[in-house]
Amino acid sequence: MTNEKRAIARHEVREIEQRHTLDGPRQDAALDEEEDMVIIYNRVPKTASTSFTNIAYDLCAKNKYHVLHINTTKNNPVMSLQDQVRFVKNITSWKEMKPGFYHGHISYLDFAKFGVKKKPIYINVIRDPIERLVSYYYFLRFGDDYRPGLRRRKQGDKKTFDECVAEGGSDCAPEKLWLQIPFFCGHSSECWNVGSRWAMDQAKYNLINEYFLVGVTEELEDFIMLLEAALPRFFRGATELYRTVGKKSHLRKTTEKKLPTKQTIAKLQQSDIWKMENEFYEFALEQFQFIRAHAVREKDGDLYILTQNFFYEKIYPKSN
Repeated sequence: MTNEKRAIARHEVREIEQRHTLDGPRQDAALDEEEDMVIIYNRVPKTASTSFTNIAYDLCAKNKYHVLHINTTKNNPVMSLQDQVRFVKNITSWKEMKPGFYHGHISYLDFAKFGVKKKPIYINVIRDPIERLVSYYYFLRFGDDYRPGLRRRKQGDKKTFDECVAEGGSDCAPEKLWLQIPFFCGHSSECWNVGSRWAMDQAKYNLINEYFLVGVTEELEDFIMLLEAALPRFFRGATELYRTVGKKSHLRKTTEKKLPTKQTIAKLQQSDIWKMENEFYEFALEQFQFIRAHAVREKDGDLYILTQNFFYEKIYPKSN
């Protein structure tokens, strides 16, 4: 396709768009769609979720959207049926809070079950399952540098993660790895049945079919870059903000965290639960890398978002 033909095709598209603008307020309708947008980030604990959420808070005034934290009692990720109804109603009808970015530690909720025509956009970030558990283990005991004065639930317990695993402690048991799968699986009882193959299959299905984008903690900057390219209404300026400020001020670090030994890791990896959570993590990572490979190009070690790589042609009927 020559540059001349491309130019003709673009000209024909502009003519048709102008003609339709005269026929009715289609352009206004498109703008209304953007202003009606809602994003839900159902954060998995200890996956850099606070670091990413702070980017959204920093940009909300400039990009003109609202950020709301979903604070559930005792951080329970499963809502009661009546709260599910209230939540869906709030999200869909609270016009004053649109466009809106909602975030909280809640498992996936299927809005279609409630008769909603326009579902929100789901995004999320997941992490290597053992690294996530280790981080959470020390977080409960020592907190982090985000709110250093806050007393944590297990404060005073000096036992290392290695010691916990060696002694067969409950806080480091393989069952504690079972979190990312149920967060993506949702509110069905089977989702929270530890080791359920059905739950993992449902989590994979939801990740592919119900989530706009799922990133990984280890490649958070690339996740932010893709969001900015695809959803600039919310994330315009996010990549530069993360590169210049976010990596230093936003990255929340768990205090006193000690990396586990190879022996500890090997012991956890013998568990069927780790194998399932790791399979889900690898599945998400492969999907994220596939999306990234088709959205960016690499030059001199840096990634750049690809420009629009399609156009329209052979447009009929021809304008007079």
